[in-house]
Parts: sequence; C-alpha cells; structure tokens
Amino acid sequence: MAQAEAAKVSGASIKVLGSGCAKCNQLEVATMEALAELGMDTTIDHVTDFAQIAAYGVMTTPALIVDGKVVSYGKVLKKEEVISILKKSRG
Repeated sequence: MAQAEAAKVSGASIKVLGSGCAKCNQLEVATMEALAELGMDTTIDHVTDFAQIAAYGVMTTPALIVDGKVVSYGKVLKKEEVISILKKSRG
C-alpha cells in the first residue's frame, strides 16, 4: 500500500458528537461496524462536551464528523449509510 493511501485509511479522524444518549451510542456502534467492514483502522472520538459540539455548528445530535467535516446530524445512521459516507469522503 502506498504511503498516501495508508494515510488516507489510518490517519483520519472520525468523531461522534452527542451527549452519550442511546442514539449517539447507536451511531458510534454503526460507525465502528462500518470501519471494520471497510478494513479502516480509525479510532472514533465520542465528543460529549456541548461547547465542542457547538463549535462544529451542530445543534441536533447525534452527529458524525469525518476528517473535520460534518457529514450527518440529527439522525442515527445505519451501518450501510456510514459505509456509503466513508467511501464518498475517503474516495
């Protein structure tokens, strides 16, 4: 695997924004399953601090952040939806 390709797979960041409620946790689980299915070794940060969440401009949680960009908010994505988003955002 080329270095640029490896960085694309492993050096990225994924965040789940939310208070730690059931919906936020469901989104985190779906995201972990999607990463595993795609073979991406990326850690997920679960951000519960409302000031940090607001800094992303997110007013409705749960939200999913991929590489610093808000890709979803206000709903729990299914694993297949997360896979589709990751494929689009990671190329």
